Amino acid sequence: MLPRTIWKLPDKDIQTHHDLAREFGLKPIVSRILINRNITDPGDAHHFLYPSLKDLHNPFLMKDIEKGVERLIEAIYKGERIAVYGDYDADGITSIVVLVKFLQDIKQRVTYYIPDRIKEGYGLNKNAIDAIRNDGVSLIITVDCGITDTNEVAYATLQGIDTIILDHHEVPDTLPNAVAAINPNRTDCSYPFKHLAGVGIAFNFLIALRGTLRNMGFWKDKPYPNLKEYLDLVALGTIGDISPLIDENRIFAKIGLDIINEGRRIGIQALKEISGMELNAVGAQDASFKLIPRINAAGRVGSPQDAVKLLLTEDPEEAQRLASILDTYNRERQEIEKTILNEILEQIRARYGGEDIKSIVLASSQWHPGVIGIVASKLVDRYYRPAILISIKDGVGKGSGRSIAEFNLYQGLKEKCDPFLISYGGHRYAAGISIKEENIEEFSFALDDAIVTDLDLPNLSPQTLVDAYCSLNDINHDLISQIEMLAPFGNMNPEPILCVENIRITSLTTVGTNHLRMVLNDSTVYQNSIWFGMAHLSDRLYNSRVNALFTPQINNWNGMSNIQLRMKDVSPS
Repeated sequence: MLPRTIWKLPDKDIQTHHDLAREFGLKPIVSRILINRNITDPGDAHHFLYPSLKDLHNPFLMKDIEKGVERLIEAIYKGERIAVYGDYDADGITSIVVLVKFLQDIKQRVTYYIPDRIKEGYGLNKNAIDAIRNDGVSLIITVDCGITDTNEVAYATLQGIDTIILDHHEVPDTLPNAVAAINPNRTDCSYPFKHLAGVGIAFNFLIALRGTLRNMGFWKDKPYPNLKEYLDLVALGTIGDISPLIDENRIFAKIGLDIINEGRRIGIQALKEISGMELNAVGAQDASFKLIPRINAAGRVGSPQDAVKLLLTEDPEEAQRLASILDTYNRERQEIEKTILNEILEQIRARYGGEDIKSIVLASSQWHPGVIGIVASKLVDRYYRPAILISIKDGVGKGSGRSIAEFNLYQGLKEKCDPFLISYGGHRYAAGISIKEENIEEFSFALDDAIVTDLDLPNLSPQTLVDAYCSLNDINHDLISQIEMLAPFGNMNPEPILCVENIRITSLTTVGTNHLRMVLNDSTVYQNSIWFGMAHLSDRLYNSRVNALFTPQINNWNGMSNIQLRMKDVSPS
């Protein structure tokens, strides 16, 4: 069926020769792309096109950050032992490394703790707190977790341990009684940017800490730390958490990717090499599909400590060894994921048949809990419905959910599903749950009810947002070079998609396993294109006239560079 998505096309009558085109010497198509991202003011456009650390917000606008900094400085001057407690995904791991590295560099006594995904689960737990107390720790700093751990923070307090929370997840009605609960999503927090990843909050915390220590004369006879050197880690955590690449996150990602490509951090360089990218520039997509999955795999099927050690090490041989271990974890993760996905697809066909699916809620005692979140994402991509997969052990299920743009998964759980859950947490697009096995069916009905209430299901289909119309003659190296100024692309700053109308497909070739290489012609200009995974459409497309959606790019292959259109969708002309 073509087109494969609903196209949301721009208004042809909108004047694209905006002030931005004149101000910055942009092509009208690029100006149109900026306008589509609600960037219409020349000042905003300058910040977007030229990200700078000078444009970061004042970290002291975050509620409780001054309290947290004061408590940590007290620990530093008293020589207290500190534990950084984080999540086992890329955001949590990079958050840990950022804080631990900084504290190690100022000779602070610091350790870190990552709970076992299967045995302990997400967030603080009492056994971990006991182990941390026995290690002589008097201050815990949570990163990428903690904001919902009210009972655990109270338990730590009883054990004589203070807690500073650095988290970005949805804030519960009652906050833990920590020394500081730093989260820009607090209703009483005036920090202007609410979409930071956990590692972004950790980085802001370090800015506030470094500035305060500097004012106290801490570095009078010591080297002053350059926090810019941490942005490669901040970029990986931010991109890995699929945080919106706007405002501060865009600054972190843009500058951080540049640092990654300079090869400064031994561990990341080893990760590039094991991923086959040692000679290639790393963009956001490369980070998302090659580097970050290997970091995440450590927390999914192996030991996240291996990922932390890789990012902290200064030993090239150790980095190579650890990168190889992460690569092995990733291959294992891929095999487990493939098996689970195939099983679930069979279940869906048997369970739903031709019925319209509202949500996908499935459970098994055979599924690896570290992989079900990835599989849930693939189900969302395939069916365009919220999906929650649950791994059961001893009558209790640990679930991982993913959602679509139109449905706030966290709010749906909170408003309709709370009575059936032991616990839950997360945000709009992703959430984790804990549930008794006997409540899974009722929970499934409640989630369906939430979806039916919020969404117009019959008309719910994936959309493709088109940035601008063009002709094939518009596609040249200058245009692509200007489009690359808008990178890195990701959440809320997607790769630009252009539309060309009434063109003919004059050549079709299947390449690789299932990819379609096509030549597009509008009677005067020919352009090469590639459509990944769509070779099965070749018979329907040959010599046809179509409207086409694509992203223009430079294809580098065997030492040659040429323009290529990466296809997104086509419709009959």
